[in-house]
Amino acid sequence: MNSRWAALLCLVLLAGGVLYAQRYRGGFFDDEEDNPAVIPPDANEKTEFIFTRLRYPNFQGGRRWRGAWATDYPKADRQFLQGLRRLTRIHGRSMENVADLESDEIYNYPWIYAVEVGNWGLDEQRAAKLRDYLLRGGFLMVDDFHGTYEWMVFEDSMKRVFPDQPIVELESAEPVFHVLYDLDQRVQVPGIHTAFSGRTYERDGVEPRWRGVFDSKGRLVVAICHNMDLGDAWEWADHPQYPEKFASVAYRVALNYIIYSMTH
Repeated sequence: MNSRWAALLCLVLLAGGVLYAQRYRGGFFDDEEDNPAVIPPDANEKTEFIFTRLRYPNFQGGRRWRGAWATDYPKADRQFLQGLRRLTRIHGRSMENVADLESDEIYNYPWIYAVEVGNWGLDEQRAAKLRDYLLRGGFLMVDDFHGTYEWMVFEDSMKRVFPDQPIVELESAEPVFHVLYDLDQRVQVPGIHTAFSGRTYERDGVEPRWRGVFDSKGRLVVAICHNMDLGDAWEWADHPQYPEKFASVAYRVALNYIIYSMTH
């Protein structure tokens, strides 16, 4: 009888652990329920920098009710801004912002962030708007997409944005890796799933890639974090089971990209 109860208890604990691991996969479920973000008291302060997330239409429909663009939103954005305010002299607003390519609002922000771009679908009109934004001095950071298939979807839209500018590998000597932190060492930043699986990659995205697109003047205008999930690291940086070493790298990479965008 005791052995039966022990076996049943093990089964219940195992099922609970699996459910917990599935629930906390960096935004697959409703982040507002799983990992709520507190609205800061100075949310509407007028500042020199506003963290802006790009809202886009999903490729072949939405996997989530509010779209793949909102993965880890708003906790990741808001918690990253806490780090920006502590670690730099940038006067950043404590509340995030969302902009799309349907209006001219995007031109008000020098840096935009897009996630799950292996699910986006930019038509010619939106691609032209993004190209114009970038050539006027804007900067795009993309993150949290994994494997061969999602790369193909992302690349298809990027070819409409920049048909004449190739996507290239970013070498360690690039200025973007040295404007604040020296990021010679490349670390694959995983999502919260690594706390339960120990695996740092998703799908077939075993090898992390730091890539980018330069304009005709040699300025980096698109920074591509492929086979990584920096947004999840920001969102879960305060979770006791998420490794601090990954959270630290995630903050440093984005801070370098932001300072580069505002100084180059």
